[in-house]
Amino acid sequence: MFLGEFEHSMDDKGRVAIPARFREELSEGMVFTRGFDLCLQAFPRQVWQQLAQKVSNLSLSSPEARSLRHILFSNAAEVEVDRQGRILVPQNLREYASLTEQVVIVGMDTYFELWSADRWRAVLEQLDISGVGVAEQLAALGI
Repeated sequence: MFLGEFEHSMDDKGRVAIPARFREELSEGMVFTRGFDLCLQAFPRQVWQQLAQKVSNLSLSSPEARSLRHILFSNAAEVEVDRQGRILVPQNLREYASLTEQVVIVGMDTYFELWSADRWRAVLEQLDISGVGVAEQLAALGI
């Protein structure tokens, strides 16, 4: 399970340390892809395979399904954790998410996200503003 928020520095080569508590679940490797909010999503290989199967089962005649395939698969990259607990974030994905020196790793239960520190702060500010509306929507769903 991936929980919490961690800020780490990214080195000049694009390597960033993964929180120690996340590493055990990543022993079989992981897949990075573009997120939906100008961040990166990182899935343990097993979770990725389940997600990929579900997406692959969607109808090719659906424009939304094709768009989802484009987003998830065209920029996906398999990544391994090195001996120092770091991962190398591919250049194209670093550019997409505007990852530079400071990176925030955010646990999302079955996967985690990588954010530029500036973008993550903006997301948190927006959540503070819209939190009441989100709570009302969840209450309407019975959550």
